[in-house]
Amino acid sequence: MLATKADHVPSGPEWTHEVKWDGVRALAEVSPGGVGLWSRNLNQITTAWPDLLGFDLPSSDLLVDGEIIVLGERGTPDFRVLAERMHVRSARAAETLARRLPATYMVFDLLRLDGEDLTRLPLVERRARLTDLGLIGWAVPEAYDDGAMLLEATRQQGLEGVVSKRLSSPYRPGDRSPHWRKRAHRFRRSYVVGGWRPQEGTRDRLAALLVGEPTPDGLAYRGRVGSGISGRTSAMLAEAVSNLTRSTSPFDDIDGGVPRVDAVGTTWVDPVLVVDVDTHGLGYTRLRQPSYRGLRADLTPDDLPDQS
Repeated sequence: MLATKADHVPSGPEWTHEVKWDGVRALAEVSPGGVGLWSRNLNQITTAWPDLLGFDLPSSDLLVDGEIIVLGERGTPDFRVLAERMHVRSARAAETLARRLPATYMVFDLLRLDGEDLTRLPLVERRARLTDLGLIGWAVPEAYDDGAMLLEATRQQGLEGVVSKRLSSPYRPGDRSPHWRKRAHRFRRSYVVGGWRPQEGTRDRLAALLVGEPTPDGLAYRGRVGSGISGRTSAMLAEAVSNLTRSTSPFDDIDGGVPRVDAVGTTWVDPVLVVDVDTHGLGYTRLRQPSYRGLRADLTPDDLPDQS
């Protein structure tokens, strides 16, 4: 069951609210043969997550829904770090990654228990029975009555957002339901321009910027921003960078530097321009779904705080 996008968090006693985790959705099925993990598209992903297996679970017949997360350096879920593990199919490689990047399974719904299909029950009953299981090794995240409070708390902590669920809702596998609503944050920060890339098939139409942020070690690469750049904006930015071309990257090799896929075809520029960018979440090494918002003629790189 999937949530629909919302522009606000619903209020009222008929709703409960959870943190929107920056992870990968997964079903876990416990049977006498062991534990199996399945993606949202029902592809088996058990091999990739050995650290989520082997716990003393309360039943040999159990089906739950949840989110797999991996914490980044700042102690918050980091999808870029998680992505290193998502597509691993080698058991040996998965064991190595599990030691370096341990995962947590955040279980938020109980669909079957001891042969009983619970999907027709209202969420409030499924949630109560999930809590009563006393899971060990897998986490059951808190649910909150006050959605507005949770939205502000997740914003301050740099988390992805909030999922609101109607307490009376059954679980309908595969459906995108209006009874589950997700409200993701957008964050705006200022970044330094270090390069630009042309539109595919052209040599001079500016289609994306490569941006970074100042750190004590230099300019750390944070990602490529293409959304929000078109038409007049592209022409304006092209003019702004026209006299700033340089032969080498201004980014230091912090956090791995600029990936080859971003570097090839890029025109490097002196890091003197500052732009505002909207993005999902904070605390990530790379911007998530960034969108260009404007050129900051009132700021220089020296005006930006060290955000490392």
